[in-house]
Amino acid sequence: MIITLERRLTLDEIRSILYEGATLMLSDKAKDNINKSYEFLKSFSSDKVIYGINTGFGPMAQYRVEDRFLRELQYNIIRSHSTGAGEPLDDIFVKAAMIARVGTLVQAYSGIHISVVELLIEFINRGIYPKIPRHGSVGASGDLVQLAHIALTLIGEGEVHYKGEWRETAEVLKENGLEPIQIYIREGLCITNGTSMMSGIAAVNLILSQKLFNHSIIASSLVNEIASSYDDFLSHELNAAKHHEGQIFVAKKMRETLEGSQCTLNREKELYDNSHSDTTTFGHKLQPYYSLRCVPQVLGSIYDEIQNAINVVENEYASACDNPIVDYRTQNVYPGGNFHGDYISYEMDKLKIAITKMTMLAERQLNYLCHDKINGILPPFVNLGVLGLNYGVQACQFTATSTTAESQTLSMPNSIHSIPNNNDNQDIVSMGTNSAELTNMVIENAFQVLAIHFMTIIQAVDYLKIHDRLAPSTRKVYNELRAIVPVFVEDSIKYKDIENIISYLKR
Repeated sequence: MIITLERRLTLDEIRSILYEGATLMLSDKAKDNINKSYEFLKSFSSDKVIYGINTGFGPMAQYRVEDRFLRELQYNIIRSHSTGAGEPLDDIFVKAAMIARVGTLVQAYSGIHISVVELLIEFINRGIYPKIPRHGSVGASGDLVQLAHIALTLIGEGEVHYKGEWRETAEVLKENGLEPIQIYIREGLCITNGTSMMSGIAAVNLILSQKLFNHSIIASSLVNEIASSYDDFLSHELNAAKHHEGQIFVAKKMRETLEGSQCTLNREKELYDNSHSDTTTFGHKLQPYYSLRCVPQVLGSIYDEIQNAINVVENEYASACDNPIVDYRTQNVYPGGNFHGDYISYEMDKLKIAITKMTMLAERQLNYLCHDKINGILPPFVNLGVLGLNYGVQACQFTATSTTAESQTLSMPNSIHSIPNNNDNQDIVSMGTNSAELTNMVIENAFQVLAIHFMTIIQAVDYLKIHDRLAPSTRKVYNELRAIVPVFVEDSIKYKDIENIISYLKR
């Protein structure tokens, strides 16, 4: 699949490039616009003082740079800012960041030579991933340090991850018949300046969040089947009475998921058509616990946040986020602050909180299954063996609880942790990349908790012998999980089973 890039990428297209082998190419119109922007800047900048072209950068902008040093100036910002520290970011984040950078440059507001965009696309399509250390960005002039590491490889320096090995960039370029970019006007600044790293991580986070959300729908449906819940908490009438798109959507998805289930109960049939005039106490709960009954409200708000975050990230991918903005359309250059990452930072903070709440929901549903005094239908810890001798998922619950607690701690908003730096030029910053990275940690935690939750769910299904009564949709998931983790009675090592379920959930 080839995606022709002209103006805007959707999250689905980004997913195709990241995970499904789709490749990028420039449209003729995009090439023309990039060339027009470059030619305009070349003529416009010949006799003017323009930030980042013939001045220093940041607080050094007060100093004019002599014409004979202008090429060196652009190389200097790349080399001087290649100062990241920590473990290298995963290839998937680097690839997503390069896609975001192409998305910015194709808007044709940067005045750069088209060779920059073409080489970035070659890196994306050929699986050449610059080495980018995790730490370095404050998210103010964008992701200066991380993007400098990308720029470093585009000029043929630094290291790249290629076919599973760390290698010198120059060697990989030569092996692929590629040439490093040349500096023409402002190529160094335009590559390093912007929000592409935080946007790339954010896009990956959203793709994974969508998977988590869909699995949470399935898990919540299964738990309600196990509990034989009355199904009217999912009714259209109930949920439409509260005017939130996400809640209505979740209720609809759960109704579809539970279609054909023989486990859930119909309140009209069970209670309204039978007055139970002689009944004083009901053995079966008329209203399940909140973690079962309030799923549309909880997951609905999470769905709405995911959708909002998708809109923000798609907008950022399609935005000119460097400085200055070079506008050949109006024949002018506009210095400003489009590199500031608050939109991504805020959205990642909100997404992080949403995913933590989703994790908390799973942990509470897990506790319902493990706690025999609460559910009243299962042995403690869904233990299918001998009570006292065997332990079921008791220790698995420890892991799920501690992991959920970690996510709660990580959910403190990072966007408010602004620390002035850069001689106070950057006196209020977004910490957008930190926000995106912490959100990814929370997402990984959610997969771990959901894996343990699903392991417990299928054990409960087997104890109750309701496999054949499940809805077709939930039965399919049960069968797929059982192919990964066979039913267990005796105690056995579980960490590999958890890993295998996580892989299933991420596929």
